[in-house]
Amino acid sequence: MAHRLKMAKIHAIEELLRLGWSHRRISRELGVNRETVSRYQKLGDSKPAISTPGSGDPTRCGRKSHCEPYRELIERKIDSGLSAQRIFQDLSTETGFQGSYSSVRRFVRKIRKKTPLPFRRIELPPGEEAQVDFGRGPWIVGDDGRRYKTHILRITLSHSRKGYSEAIRRQTSESFIRALENALRHFGGVTEVLVLDNMKAAVTKADWFDPDLNPKIVSFARHYGIAILPTRPRSPREKGKIESGIKYVKNNAVKGRIFGTLEDLNRFLLHWETSVADTRIHGTTKRQVRKVFEDIERAALKPLPPDPFPMFHEGRRKVHRDGHIEVRRSYYSVPPEYLGREVWVRYDSRLVRIYNDNFEEIAVHCRRAKGRFSTQRCHIPDEKISAVERGPDYLLLKAERIGSEAGRWARAMLEERGIQGLRVLQGFVGLTRKHTASTINDASRVALDSQLFHLKSMRELCLRIAQSKTEDFTESHPIIRPLSTYQKLLDFYLK
Repeated sequence: MAHRLKMAKIHAIEELLRLGWSHRRISRELGVNRETVSRYQKLGDSKPAISTPGSGDPTRCGRKSHCEPYRELIERKIDSGLSAQRIFQDLSTETGFQGSYSSVRRFVRKIRKKTPLPFRRIELPPGEEAQVDFGRGPWIVGDDGRRYKTHILRITLSHSRKGYSEAIRRQTSESFIRALENALRHFGGVTEVLVLDNMKAAVTKADWFDPDLNPKIVSFARHYGIAILPTRPRSPREKGKIESGIKYVKNNAVKGRIFGTLEDLNRFLLHWETSVADTRIHGTTKRQVRKVFEDIERAALKPLPPDPFPMFHEGRRKVHRDGHIEVRRSYYSVPPEYLGREVWVRYDSRLVRIYNDNFEEIAVHCRRAKGRFSTQRCHIPDEKISAVERGPDYLLLKAERIGSEAGRWARAMLEERGIQGLRVLQGFVGLTRKHTASTINDASRVALDSQLFHLKSMRELCLRIAQSKTEDFTESHPIIRPLSTYQKLLDFYLK
């Protein structure tokens, strides 16, 4: 069996023959027989070799592909989204193509191959943008030997590349906001835009066109007058400045270092930012970071608000059957239409604010002690408010509508009996369901003259006066006959 050369050695023989080397020299340099060199020379003379990609010789065009005459047709089919297999089938049936499927596949691959475009580097004007991201921080090793994981938040000004780094234990909204606020106050101003990754501490639903931000982050952005722009998911190049900044912190600042507390780590990071990161000549801008910031970008930042962002807690709560929600073991009322639904609640040490799903404020309460209720009158349906709850003025008004005497007795009774008189007054107004206004007014006049201020006395007086009026009516009315007359008629018909 003849010895077969490897493809690399065959290419070397062909290339050296093209350069004009003698068979003897090629045989000596490559360790092959001169007959082998002669054989490959004859093969090369019998048909032109197909140019090898990357050979670097533009003069060697190689053997023409069988697909070349059909280039325009193949390009149209490629633009239509057809596969190489489908194109081969169409060429064979439509044009009488005699080439192989492999040649079509190579030709299609060559047309589809594109040169990748270079990345576009965008440099922004001073004060316009800052980029934010989290990176894994070093372990904290306490005196007891326990290890704690940390995260480093870094924010970088896109123009000057000045940065701020802070380590936190957990990536919560509260710790994220406080670190951001510390960064803005470290810079002494606010940028127009804040570009951040789709971190859970800030973004509840990632969507480049219309992302859902954490409501607390929205309030923070409104307080500082800054626009929050999350990047495209899984697109680190859109925040390349902070990506490289995170690597810089991890590899230059904290790599190989051990810290005992989170406070020690943050003190070191602040010292490193001012003494190392700010004094470096940046690899892209070729200028010192601190000088660019002090000379150009600091003045372009917007001023800070006078007060820090008011930190608060928030979460979702379900409205109980009594129309209240529970916050830290205290209870706060909401409008009745939210019964059984979930609402957003935001609270601090002073106030409890309640929002609907559109984050529209629906109620505000002062914080109450544990176990106490805060119920607003407007949150109680009218059907569920008793007369006593409505207060004495409401009941006195209803008594005065019965008559002037009833109103006088009601006021005198309240002065005499105080808060206990509220229930008496409610029962007094209820007498209208059994007696006329005239009867109640007459009874009120008698009770007031006799200083009777109990409901039992008023009921008896109303009953007596009503009975006396009935007797007077039957005795004096000309149409109504005596009872003896009706008895005689009844006896007559029974005989």
